This record gives sequence, structure tokens and C-alpha cells, in this order.
Amino acid sequence: MEKHSENIKNLINNVKDKIGKPVSSRVVAATIESFGIRDIDTEADFGVSNIQDLSVYVYRQLTTSLEHKDSLNVKEREFVETNTDTIQLSDYMMVKAKIFAQYYPLGIFHLLPVFLQIAAIVVFGYSLWTHVHFNHLQSTAVVLGVMIGIITSGGFVQVIGRQASFYWNYHDYSMTKKTIDYLLKLGVKTLLIIFLLICFINIFIHIYPFKVLFIVFTYAFFVGTLLLVLAPLHTIKQRWMITIAVILGTFVTVILNKYTDLLIYYTHWFGIALAILSAKTYIYFFFRNYLKNHPPKADLNIKSSVFIYQNHRYFLYGLFVYFFIFIDRILAWSANTKGQLPFVIYFEKDYELGMDMAILVFLLLAGVLEFSIASFTRFLDITQKLVQFEKPKNFNKELHKLYWQNILVLLITSLIIYFLIYQVMFASWGYKGQFNEDLQNISIKVCYLGGTGYFFLAWGMLNTLYLFTLGHTQQPLKGIIYAIVINITVGFILSRFLSFEYSVVGMLIGALFFMLYTLKHIFHFFKKLDYHYYASF
Repeated sequence: MEKHSENIKNLINNVKDKIGKPVSSRVVAATIESFGIRDIDTEADFGVSNIQDLSVYVYRQLTTSLEHKDSLNVKEREFVETNTDTIQLSDYMMVKAKIFAQYYPLGIFHLLPVFLQIAAIVVFGYSLWTHVHFNHLQSTAVVLGVMIGIITSGGFVQVIGRQASFYWNYHDYSMTKKTIDYLLKLGVKTLLIIFLLICFINIFIHIYPFKVLFIVFTYAFFVGTLLLVLAPLHTIKQRWMITIAVILGTFVTVILNKYTDLLIYYTHWFGIALAILSAKTYIYFFFRNYLKNHPPKADLNIKSSVFIYQNHRYFLYGLFVYFFIFIDRILAWSANTKGQLPFVIYFEKDYELGMDMAILVFLLLAGVLEFSIASFTRFLDITQKLVQFEKPKNFNKELHKLYWQNILVLLITSLIIYFLIYQVMFASWGYKGQFNEDLQNISIKVCYLGGTGYFFLAWGMLNTLYLFTLGHTQQPLKGIIYAIVINITVGFILSRFLSFEYSVVGMLIGALFFMLYTLKHIFHFFKKLDYHYYASF
């Protein structure tokens, strides 16, 4: 009984945090179901026969109890606490400038581990999982392993960002930890299952020798696991630890490579393993200490079926986005028949070099994406306080105008990034100055086309973030699936009948379609933004 009372008390507070003062018991029932609670759970967890009876009780408590008089949800309370003075429309530009100054550098800073890897390649010739002196066969094995690790973990990383953040923002730190542990275990198991499946297929269709597959799988396992253990650090606002873990791993790789006779594979694996261990150890002690100061109010467990139902679209979106990114490489590597070994997929240096420089467009736009979504969520609350309720079109218009202002920031930033990449390709201090060789025309062509494709992909992903903010998941998922089909179809045709490097055109057209498809739904989204905003609570 004591457990039931505590769980009900905690549930009342969670409902209040999410919707404030409810307008009916049906709204409460929908909110309770959004927490992953089912009818079959209510008897054991709350001592109530079903959700309907539970919602009626919670509704009465929130509307009649003096304790919950004038209930406000989390966002309403935050607004009252942080906005004691009314914000005028004339203050918008100053507020936007402050948000940009805060979030764009933050987004770029979070990419510091990536830039450290680039610096390590330039200075030492190797990083946490790359080496400039790998031959084509070694590069094939390593890069395929990295691809498999990133794609397989991509869906789990997306769900960690969504579901664990949900519990974290509602101060349910126990469920945050349980969600992270659940997804980490499931992600590692999935990696192993993928390896076994590929090995089984390789028995009948001899794609690669098993020695090569061993290297592929080992890199895939370490890289995939590293991404899984780093993802929660974003959720719990400890992103600085990502940089520390990557620095430790890279340092060990460099030291082992310079002062031991170990194979470069082993130096990489030791380095990545240390990065994984340091991040996982930090997460363990962080939650152990945090839960001592913030003990759980209720002892709830993850319901797998509900968890999958709530998050399957986010998982598939994360999986398909990373698959989309690597399709053109697979098509290009499998189109060139000049390789010395008869492998279906064989590394192509000039193509990969062009795409490595092109992806800098996508990486450097991360700060704009972070700024854009932060300004959108901030001005959702500000604008709904300023606009009169009988004028919802004004509310929609103001936020739609903000969207296009953010797109303008995206365009201006992209032009600056293009200029920087041009300097990297042709300036004396750029690629030639660091590696003592000129870029091939193929690399330059691929970089131009691929960089444009990554710009459109970033725009489409920004649209997706807007839609995800208020729970619209179906349209972005459909969009990325269609984009994958276009990427494969166009890339395959051009790489087989024109030249292998034109597989990048498939990525470009697919990314353009993804941007336009999500943009179409963004227009509909802003036309009814007032409805979507209030329906999301």
C-alpha cells in the first residue's frame, strides 16, 4: 500500500509537470499512457484496476486539491521563473542574438572530439581508428567496420537521445539510468547478432575471407560500443566527458603506435577500449552519486513492448539516416573493377577523400542546428505568452518567420564553411601542405557534389528536429526511406553507366528530396502550429 501511494503521488506530480491543470480525465488518461503505463500495470504499480479509474482519481486531485491549486506544467513554471518581465516583440533580435551566441559555439564545441581526430591524422598520421598508411585492403576492412558500427548503433543513439532525455527532463533519474542501461545492453547484443548474421551469409556467399571479417567486426564492435556509451553523456549534460574519453583513447593509440611494436589494429583497439571504459565508468559513478542525492520516488520498470511502441520510429529514423550517409560510398567502391583483389566492395581512396572533406559541411552546421532548435523551443513559450489566444494565426506566423530566419543563418554559415573547405583543398597550408600531394580531380568533384548534398541533408534534419519537437515522427521517417530509395537507384545507375564517382549524385538528389519532403510538411506544420503545440502536452 505504501508503494502504491508513493507511486500515485509521483504520477500526479509527473502529470502536472507535463500538462499543468487538466481539462478532463481523458487528457489525464492520454498523458498516463504516454508515460508507458498500461492497464495491466496499474494493479501492481498503483493498486487501481485500470487507467480510466486511475486517471479519474488523478484528475480530481489536480483540479480539487488545495495542494495542486493553480497547477502549472514544467515549461509554464520555467517561464514564470525566468521571465519576470514581459518580453516585447522589439526585444526578439536581442534574444535571438543571445541564443545564437550561446548555442552555436556549444554545438561546435561538442564536435571537438571530431576535430581532435582530424588534428591527430594531420600531426601523427593516425587517430583513434584511422591510419594514413593503411593499404587499400586494410582501409576496406577498417572503414567497413566503422560503417557497420555507426549504422547499427545509430538507432539506439537516437532513442537514448529521445527517451532518456524525456525522463531526465522530468527529473526521473532512476528511469533515466534504467533506460540507458537497457539500451546499451540491447545495442551491444544487436551488434553481435549482426556479426553472426554476416558470418552465416559469408559461409554461402564468400564475400571476404574470415580473417578480413574478423578485423571488420572488431572495429565495428568497438566503434559501435563507443558511440553507445558516449550518447548518454549528451543526455545527462556531461558532454565534456566525451572529449576527455576521446583524448584518452587517442593518446593511448599514439603512444602505443610510436613506442611499441604492436600492430596498428591493436593500438586502435586498446585506445577505443580505454575511451569506452572511461566513459562507462564515469556514467556509473555519476548515477550512483546522483541517485543518492535524488532518490527515486517510485520503483517502476521498463515495459519492453510499450518502450518499443513509443520509440520504434525514432530508432528507425536514426538507423536509416546513417545508412543513407554511407550508401554512396558502398556503390562507388563496388563499381570500380580496377582493384587488385576480387572483392565486391573495395576501398577507393580518391572518392573517400572527397567525401571526408565534404562531410565537414555537415559537421560544422551542427552548431546552427543546435541554435535553431533552441531558439524555436524558447520562442514557442515566449510567443504564446505575447499573442492573444483569439489570434492563433499570428502565433503561427511569428514562429514560421523565425524558422526562415534560422534557415538564413544556415545558408550564411554554409557559405562560410564552403570557403573554408575551398581553402583546405587549394591553399598552400591545406591538403597539399600537410600531405605533400595534390588533390585529384575526382576528389574535388566528389567534394563539391557531396558537400552540397550534406547541406541539403542538414536542412532536412533541421526540419526533422522541428517536427520531432512536437511529436511528429511519421513524416521524417517516410522522407528518409524515400531518400534512401532515390540514393540507391540514382547512385547505382550513374556509377555503373557513367563513372563510379557519380554515385555521389545519388546522395545529392536523395538529400535534396529529403529536404523538400520535410519542408513540405514544415509548411503544413506551421499552418496549424497552435494546434500541434497544445496537443503535444
